[in-house]
Amino acid sequence: RTSLFVPKGQWVFGGTVSYSTHNNRDYDVLVIDDITSEGYTFKVSPMIGYALGNNSTLGVRFIYGRTLLKLDGANVSFGNGDSSTDLSVDYYYALRHSYSFAAVYRRYIPFGEGGGGGGGGGGGVFGGSQGKFAADSPIKGTFQRGFDFELGLSPGLIAFATNSMAVEVNVGMMGIGYSRVRQVHNQVTTGTRHQSAMNFKVNLLSIGLGISFYL
Repeated sequence: RTSLFVPKGQWVFGGTVSYSTHNNRDYDVLVIDDITSEGYTFKVSPMIGYALGNNSTLGVRFIYGRTLLKLDGANVSFGNGDSSTDLSVDYYYALRHSYSFAAVYRRYIPFGEGGGGGGGGGGGVFGGSQGKFAADSPIKGTFQRGFDFELGLSPGLIAFATNSMAVEVNVGMMGIGYSRVRQVHNQVTTGTRHQSAMNFKVNLLSIGLGISFYL
């Protein structure tokens, strides 16, 4: 028996927004003492999709994130007595923002006549990032640009609160990715980093919660 969950020709709108801040004054954690820092993390991700067929949608998602960290001081100690090693940071500043576009395909599998269901989703993500870092005294600065590409699969669950609004939960399960970062230090020297990864396990750190509107 088949059940119509998302009819052909239906538009889907949704997105997620998150914002967090932190402020530490002489805070201690494990081997790090006297942490004095402040910062924030902001991320927004709107999405639009269209049902090309019954219970299947194709959409586009834009993702923007911004992170700021200002560290005014921290001490790290290893060992005791004469054999101890002490490290200190007097100043560190990091500002990074990222932006990416994602093509997303979803296949819905209804659980029954109610408003619940699940299914699999997958797609590709293309994006980039920029960052500024400064440390030490006199100040040493680094500017970097990056490029990211990823293909992944994200199964999840969906529950309709009303006929046109639903709450969605998904988790990253598998995927492949590639990233490239180029840095310029003090406007003189340059450095690059290339990274590729393949993942075939559930990533509990990539659990996503969002709201979608079906019109």
